[in-house]
Amino acid sequence: MSLVTTDNTITLSMSVTDRHASVAWYEKMLGFKLRYHADEVGWSEMETNTPGVTLGFGERSAPAPGNCVPVFGTTDLDNDRAKLEAAGVKFDGDTEVIEGMVKLATIYDPDGNALMLAQNLSGQ
Repeated sequence: MSLVTTDNTITLSMSVTDRHASVAWYEKMLGFKLRYHADEVGWSEMETNTPGVTLGFGERSAPAPGNCVPVFGTTDLDNDRAKLEAAGVKFDGDTEVIEGMVKLATIYDPDGNALMLAQNLSGQ
């Protein structure tokens, strides 16, 4: 038995230099929706396209990118990559393919936070 009973929600917290700019980037690039801005405490939250998974942005004058690497599922990584590259999104190398399992690509937001896109290749 665990000490904590968790529910079906996850908030991934990332540090950014400008929460409002980050929200605009995530809306445009990944289609996420703003939940709220809490300007008085330097915090913003967004709904991702995965039920129960939220992104939280803590505003810092010197963010520490790399402290969280969320992985978001996609159905067509090659198509998504082409659109993101056309929009100027930075990728970390080529798309990695693990045959029969997954196709992966790492991207960076404007503050250098790494994100991964993953396409399930297992047929499940």
